[in-house]
Amino acid sequence: MQLRPLLRRMNGFMRRIYSPKFPGRRMILLLTTTGRKSGQPRVTPLQYELIDGFHYVASGWGKDADWVRNIDRDPRVTVQVGGHIYPARAEPINDPERIADFLEVRLKRHPLMVGAMLRAQGLPLKYERQDLENLAQDITPMKLIPLKK
Repeated sequence: MQLRPLLRRMNGFMRRIYSPKFPGRRMILLLTTTGRKSGQPRVTPLQYELIDGFHYVASGWGKDADWVRNIDRDPRVTVQVGGHIYPARAEPINDPERIADFLEVRLKRHPLMVGAMLRAQGLPLKYERQDLENLAQDITPMKLIPLKK
């Protein structure tokens, strides 16, 4: 089975079971974008990192992920972390050094899981900073900036 169809099914399952008491709320949030073609809300469960008070998410599919393409059209999103829901603006991070910084945080916090995901994308077992910067071209992080009400 191909990976993308499997992940789509898994995302549907995650959307159905996500709630304020969802046990994975410390790692997974729900990001609602506006469909670039349909104009309808599209909800995607994503792993996140909380860095300096902001939620960050990233696409391992790079700019080809549907939710990233939706944000390119309209950066206004809704974020749900557990029972907390807020409107935000998604700000893409394109600088390879900032992306490498983000990857370093993720690897430090989740060495096994994130390490396995990045190795599947070509990160060597013994990597250097330049290896992370090289991966930056394939990863699209977003900073989710809360909108003032």
